[in-house]
Amino acid sequence: MYRVLKPHGKLVMSDPTCEQPMNDELRNDDRLRALCLSGSLPIAEYVKALTDAGFGTIEIRARKPYRILDPKNYPTEELIYIESIEVAAIKDPMPEDGPCIFTGKAAIYYGDEPFFDDKKGHILLKNQPLAICDKTAAALKEIGRDDIYFSESTFHYDGGGCC
Repeated sequence: MYRVLKPHGKLVMSDPTCEQPMNDELRNDDRLRALCLSGSLPIAEYVKALTDAGFGTIEIRARKPYRILDPKNYPTEELIYIESIEVAAIKDPMPEDGPCIFTGKAAIYYGDEPFFDDKKGHILLKNQPLAICDKTAAALKEIGRDDIYFSESTFHYDGGGCC
């Protein structure tokens, strides 16, 4: 898909993901394959496959409960929780410091000045949330300011932001 997209083109998908390991019997189950569940990957592996293909920006737009594989109905000894994620992979140039991965984090500046400028292209207006990628969140946290609030990943993202 990457090679056929125009620059800045978007590949938007919804796929099941699973953070738990699945045994081979589940992975090879025809019924689960037909439901697109047997190939569920952890989110980090899913995102890595997209960035390895060359996508410079990844937006995780939604993350929702999807299915349970339970021992009564499937060959597993534990409950397996599967989520559905909606992802947009954008054919942006790969930044030198790695891809921008948006997981729904935001930064809110609440200092004494009207805005905060990190001199790296990120301007935070006073008391206005700015969607930030995980890489930017880590860089801003490293500055060590006590007047910037960072939200956790909400796994909901609808555009805008730092990169």
